Amino acid sequence: MASQPQATLDPSCLNKGKLTGADQLLCLIQDPYSGTFHADAFWASLGTSIGVMILITLAFSAMRPRNNIVYAPKVKYADEKHAPPKLGKGFFEWIGPVTRAKEALLVEKTGLDAAIFLRFTRMLRNMFLVLSVIGVLVLIPANVIGSNKRFIGANFKGSQSYFVTMTPQYPNTQRLGYMWVHVVAVWVIDLIVAFFLWRNYVAVVRLRRQYFDSPEYLMSLHSRTLMVTDIPPADRTDEGILRLADQVEHTAGLPRASIGRNVKVLPDMIEEHDEAVRALESVLAKYLKNPDKLPTKRPTMRASRKYRANNGGDNVDTIDYLTGRIRELEIEIHHIRESIDKRNAMPFGFASYERIEDAHTVAFAAKKKHPQGTTIRLAPRPNDLIWQNLPLSKKQRDWRRLWNNFWIIILTLVWIAPNALIAIFLSNIGNLASIWPAFKPNFERHQKFWSVVQGVASPALTSLIYLILPIIFRRLSIRAGDKTKTSRERHVATKLYAFFVFNNLIVFSIFSVVYGFVSAVVKNRGHEDAWHAVVEGQFFYKLLTGLSSVSYFWVVWLLQRQLGAAADLAQMINLVWVWFCRTFMAPTPRQEIEWTAPPPFDYAVYYNYFLFYATVALCFSTLQPLVIPITALYFAIDYWLKKYLLLYVLITKTESGGQYWRILFNRMIFAVCLSNVIMGLVIRGADGGWFKVYFMIPPAFLMLGVKWWCAKTFDGQMIYYTKATLKDPENLAEPGKKVRKNDRIANRFGHPALYKPLMTPMVHAKARHVLSQIYRGRLESDAAAKTGYSDIAMDAMSHGQPGKTARFAPPAEKEMFEMVPESQLDFENFKHRAEFADALGGNGELYGRPDDLISERSSTPKSFLGRDGTGSGSSSRATSPAGSSRSASAHQRVGSGNSYRSESPYRRPVGGQMHPAYRDDLPQGDLGQHKGRMYQLSNESENRLLHGAQPFGHATPPDEVGREAYGLDRWRTGGSGYMGVPGRDDEEPGITGYDYYRGRR
Repeated sequence: MASQPQATLDPSCLNKGKLTGADQLLCLIQDPYSGTFHADAFWASLGTSIGVMILITLAFSAMRPRNNIVYAPKVKYADEKHAPPKLGKGFFEWIGPVTRAKEALLVEKTGLDAAIFLRFTRMLRNMFLVLSVIGVLVLIPANVIGSNKRFIGANFKGSQSYFVTMTPQYPNTQRLGYMWVHVVAVWVIDLIVAFFLWRNYVAVVRLRRQYFDSPEYLMSLHSRTLMVTDIPPADRTDEGILRLADQVEHTAGLPRASIGRNVKVLPDMIEEHDEAVRALESVLAKYLKNPDKLPTKRPTMRASRKYRANNGGDNVDTIDYLTGRIRELEIEIHHIRESIDKRNAMPFGFASYERIEDAHTVAFAAKKKHPQGTTIRLAPRPNDLIWQNLPLSKKQRDWRRLWNNFWIIILTLVWIAPNALIAIFLSNIGNLASIWPAFKPNFERHQKFWSVVQGVASPALTSLIYLILPIIFRRLSIRAGDKTKTSRERHVATKLYAFFVFNNLIVFSIFSVVYGFVSAVVKNRGHEDAWHAVVEGQFFYKLLTGLSSVSYFWVVWLLQRQLGAAADLAQMINLVWVWFCRTFMAPTPRQEIEWTAPPPFDYAVYYNYFLFYATVALCFSTLQPLVIPITALYFAIDYWLKKYLLLYVLITKTESGGQYWRILFNRMIFAVCLSNVIMGLVIRGADGGWFKVYFMIPPAFLMLGVKWWCAKTFDGQMIYYTKATLKDPENLAEPGKKVRKNDRIANRFGHPALYKPLMTPMVHAKARHVLSQIYRGRLESDAAAKTGYSDIAMDAMSHGQPGKTARFAPPAEKEMFEMVPESQLDFENFKHRAEFADALGGNGELYGRPDDLISERSSTPKSFLGRDGTGSGSSSRATSPAGSSRSASAHQRVGSGNSYRSESPYRRPVGGQMHPAYRDDLPQGDLGQHKGRMYQLSNESENRLLHGAQPFGHATPPDEVGREAYGLDRWRTGGSGYMGVPGRDDEEPGITGYDYYRGRR
């Protein structure tokens, strides 16, 4: 065994003093982890990670009571139902509420995605705590007993020898029987992992079933809606969608359909408009930073190349150019919205059923049916759709996925070279000293210092580089053709995981082994045949020693993860960035509002990290058992910290209802199988035979069997509310019964570009008195497009002339800029605005206004009453809260007026019920108490939309006498739809019912 180290190196590398720098580099590629201070790096990393984490946590505890807008924004912004438990002002009073929060509370307050993330983290914590017992009490003693202590003592000094002894790197050939302990350990580890995965799969299914039965899901429009894609040209009508759905499964429930419309360049124009608004806001914020002392020279810029011909080749006035460009875009957007119905239909559409059971029955039946080549599936939430990818054909999506995978493969291969250099130099700074003569004296004089640098700086730098990769992968995935944002995020997580495992684990860990083996085979080929050269290369033994050497790096790297968890809790990056911008830059009002909003949680990135940490720990569990308790420590700490963040700070931007679980389960199965392969190769290298390896094959098939059984048993329950439904006796008894006419699916599942309010430039109110001096034009506000995508829509009423539309109001009443006082720069005042809610507010459920909630008053999707659900029509320009009665005049648009524009004539509801827009406030119990919501104050969008109009009478219709007008009595049990909802008498009865379509077949 004295020759064991020499077997891993070229003999010429043993005398490094006589080698040139290039030759030493080649030797380092063969053995990049040779060094003498791995133990020092371990203790330095352990001390700094734990110590700094404690300091950061203490600093957070001290700052938290004084910075609730940073450390507990959801307490302020969430409605009563979703508001987390209140926190005290004490130093450690945040610990109790976090500790007492159980899973049921987490589901209610944070959503199912966040609850499943915490359950997955808790599963990893518990699993590695159990595995730590095996690692510490079984594997470490086995490795110590089976190691060649004489050789290790002669070649390693001090505490380094203890770390080497814990691994099977230098086994005693007289005691190779101890490797059976590793074989048994692999079986036990696989069984433990399988048990935890099965147990949590059952729990996730239970959570999904509870989610299906929740009021939020039962009262949502997407729960009863199907999305149909790849529709052939002949069926691109509402009737065509009905026929396609009927070919899959004939249901008693009669759905309503809406075919997609071609919006062409409208989304691009709106995006350009938003960019121009933000650019104008930034210019005005800098120019008006000190309103009483304006710069002598107005800002100038070069016009965009596309419009440079109209502005000449010279620089133009920035303010005039951007305001003019915004005005032109608004006019163009208005004209396109007016003509949208004249455009051709698109190959996608939606069908909404009255009963959830009918929609899910058809979706389940459509899994194996593709009528006319279409794909029918349950519709996601409206804010989850990626609209630009819906019109893509199957061939286009397949081609995009092919190119996306191609670029990911190229990126993966290109990363091998820099990754190899990281493996050589960042894992051991001594390697850098051996080929850099100028650095070598300093390294030799201060080895302890460089040990600390290696233990702290190297893993931190590696992690910083990997922060860039998710950005690249997300941009690549955007163009891959995914139809929903949640599916895109799942694909980002899976591709990131594949990249990390291949490059950061496999290539990083065995690159030197493969290079050294190939180098030895090439040199020996001249003296013997190729096969003999391969055998003499001792690949499996080189693999054993190489993986054992790199295990030290992974121990140090995993220790450093504690710093990242603490930094997330303290929100250090956000705090430093906001402070820098407010101190040294001129932020716009919009930026300052966005800084106060709860930040979204990046599920794809954190799932990738957690899966990767778990994979590393499993792969090195028998090679270096210390990784198991270190990983358990990380998940134990991070579960606690992430629990606080998800309860009080972070939000789920797009709720998927727990659909991430299956990709987590599948990657954990893969991680276990990969660890089995690595351990089989390691045992082959230590033992020299294949007999023990054969006993490690069944556990891999066991894990694949667990995957197949869980998928077959649980996946249907997780996806579908029901797989079959009984025919509704009422519908069967009355085949000519009218379907509800007020569930206008085209509104909710219409393209946002058709009704999305355009952004209005925001200006600090302190610059009001000088704005007229520097603004030379006027932003006219045209009426919103009459697209027919709203239940009600009215021209905004002129404030000075009640009963007259603001469209023909005097120029003084035209909206120009939105003046925002300093006291109103808070997300609380803008959380229901579409431009802020889409990017920062998730789907609105956290704030008590889900996008597709069906109102109990009218059986109509709540958002049909207006984009923000207030009862106001869609506006081409967004409006703002007034803040309070005494500050209403301070927080308004220059010229005020014309906040919302008309779309279609308003119709009086059947039965004479008062429309919500005419009510002073919502009835208690309708949508919950809106604690802390902005509409407690005077709000133009609610209170001034119909200012000066005469309200409807309050007469109770005859059929409502003796019944609660807005109660829950019209809901059937089990989420079966609406009861007693009258149809509109003015709609054509024969064409909208589905018996009409079925009768024509």
